[in-house]
Amino acid sequence: MPRRSPSPDWRTLLLRQGWLWWLPFAAVVLDLIVDLALDGREPVSFLLTGVPPLAAATRGPRGTAFSAVVCLGLQMLLAARRPGHFDEQHHVALYCATLLIGIASTALSWQRERARQHLIRANSVAEAMQKTLLRPVPRRLGPVRAAGFYSAGEGGTLVGGDLYDVCTTPFGVRAIIGDVRGKGLDAVQTVAAVLGSFRVSAHEWENLSSLAERLELSIARNSPAGDEGDPELFVTALVLEFPLAGGEVRVVDRGHPPPIVVGPEGARRLDTAPALPLGLGGLSPGGAVETTVHPLGPGELLVVHTDGVSEARNADGVFYPVLERLTERFGGERAPDPEDVVSFVRADAEHWSAEFEEDDQAVLALTLR
Repeated sequence: MPRRSPSPDWRTLLLRQGWLWWLPFAAVVLDLIVDLALDGREPVSFLLTGVPPLAAATRGPRGTAFSAVVCLGLQMLLAARRPGHFDEQHHVALYCATLLIGIASTALSWQRERARQHLIRANSVAEAMQKTLLRPVPRRLGPVRAAGFYSAGEGGTLVGGDLYDVCTTPFGVRAIIGDVRGKGLDAVQTVAAVLGSFRVSAHEWENLSSLAERLELSIARNSPAGDEGDPELFVTALVLEFPLAGGEVRVVDRGHPPPIVVGPEGARRLDTAPALPLGLGGLSPGGAVETTVHPLGPGELLVVHTDGVSEARNADGVFYPVLERLTERFGGERAPDPEDVVSFVRADAEHWSAEFEEDDQAVLALTLR
């Protein structure tokens, strides 16, 4: 017969609930102790009037209403201990005040519970949307091992203006990372437009430059810029391809921080051919954007990130030195693990900018194995 786990003691319950949960109970006990110490010579039951509002902060409507009834009963009991005080005018007024405060506290508790349930549902929807837009990065896609993370800079949000995705296509493993100008719902809508187009077009367009042009078209058709003609809406992005033959990475740079290669000799940035960001390509009708090709050995790892990482500042206003930190941590190491690299950048950048509000951050680490 399975053994039952022991019941938690009072200290465990206290730590589990938190001090605020126990505050109404402590107020009642304190009032009773003071009354006993004074032996009923002074009326102290008025302190119990503040218990229902305290209960409303942590308990539901039933618990708040119960605390009001208990406090009202204690006030009557304490007044009855003093002959002739039970039905005095100021005691009757105290009973009425406690009753009204109890009713108001119960209503506030009901409203708080309703708002909490609404917040839970809203967070569930936001979490589902995040998982739909920013899917978890598979650990392996064909010859490529990968890892990634995303963090929304605006407090309390799960989705922001950064984007990434990795997929296996007939042309090799392809990836995208980007940063939408601005924040809020317009940025989220643009993220959805770009990622939706990438997940379809990456399997259809053999030429990487043509794929980037297709992504730009999706912004014009599906983002707020398509309806309002906002010329300032754009997305900086890198579109990457690890061809089936292996041994190299192809890059289309649309105004984004260039990739970083981490290997035995440290970290270095790749030389790309930057073009205008997605959404602004019409300002430079000079033909197809150049695709740069870079050899990538089995002992090297590619890191791409958004500017929320490289522009994170410390207390002195110094930007986070991505190259130096990666070299210091992984220099001389052959074929670092993508998960280790991503975890390091996430924790190190967060520690670097702990005193400042952060921007959205996204990082992908990919290596040929």
